[in-house]
Amino acid sequence: MIAIVKNSATTEQLDHLVRWIEGRGFKTNVSRGENETVVGIIGDTTQIDPFLLESMDIIDQVRRVTEPFKKANRKFHPEDSVVDCGFGVLLGGGHFQVIAGPCAVEGKGLLRIARAVKRAGASMLRGGAFKPRTSPYAFQGMGAKGLDLLMEASEELRMPVVTEVMDPRDIQLFLDRGIHVMQVGARNAQNYSLLRELGQTRVPILLKRGMSQTIDELLMASEYVMSEGNPNVILCERGIRSFETRTRNTFDVNAIPVLHQLTHLPVVGDPSHATGYTRYVRPAAYAACAAGADGLEIEVHDNPSEAWSDGAQALTPDQFADSMRRIALIREAICQDLDGVDA
Repeated sequence: MIAIVKNSATTEQLDHLVRWIEGRGFKTNVSRGENETVVGIIGDTTQIDPFLLESMDIIDQVRRVTEPFKKANRKFHPEDSVVDCGFGVLLGGGHFQVIAGPCAVEGKGLLRIARAVKRAGASMLRGGAFKPRTSPYAFQGMGAKGLDLLMEASEELRMPVVTEVMDPRDIQLFLDRGIHVMQVGARNAQNYSLLRELGQTRVPILLKRGMSQTIDELLMASEYVMSEGNPNVILCERGIRSFETRTRNTFDVNAIPVLHQLTHLPVVGDPSHATGYTRYVRPAAYAACAAGADGLEIEVHDNPSEAWSDGAQALTPDQFADSMRRIALIREAICQDLDGVDA
């Protein structure tokens, strides 16, 4: 249930309303926007008489929310959320960012790749130090040493780092290293123990959609993080498993505008894991951008044929630079209305 508060309400009146609701055993989520203030009421709201709420002087209207996700729901939080990823890099609410780098941290070559993507316009650096692989015999990542290399590159280039955490026992290691954004991969998208632990941090979480996850299930996964007190969640559409075999996954571009309608959280597109092949990455990136994504996550390697992981889907630095020029043109087109005024 949500209660929309009148613009004339004072801070003292709003605080009194929140105390009144919480005193009856409910949780609240207050969202102050430019045009209205929304008080989300979380719990068994069948125990609240909406007519009683509407009779209060400061209440404009009361609505029931049927979706099971509450904190991620745009009805509870009408304004777009903006996530501060570090170094002044903001994502969401009109702030568009590109996250780029190799699939896996392979050593000192990381810095060379990081410099290249930074020159091309990427604002955030990606790279896996811990790698979830289908085969237990495949390269599993450099571990803590990989985190150190990421942070060295981050400090030199002033770029926030995005890297995957797989195990709740490793979260403190990531916090100690100062990792800016912790990524939850598709295989862990419904690892609720991990999501709850990440919710107890304030570090931004980039949550990838699971291989066979519905949009509602993705939003419920974000709810696990947010319900523990961490509002800094970024959703990522990275393709879902379907009957099609010509690409690694099926890139659900539809999900981007659907998520924007349902939630206030930023939405990023990952065309690299979605398609699995270099030749398809750039067109899929352009489609995600045109569909309204708040950012892109793209794999880049300066020698893909020698990459230790996922070289088949990596762009070269030159290909990435060309993509960034085209992405800028698409962004310019979609962010203008027909009269040339910012939309």
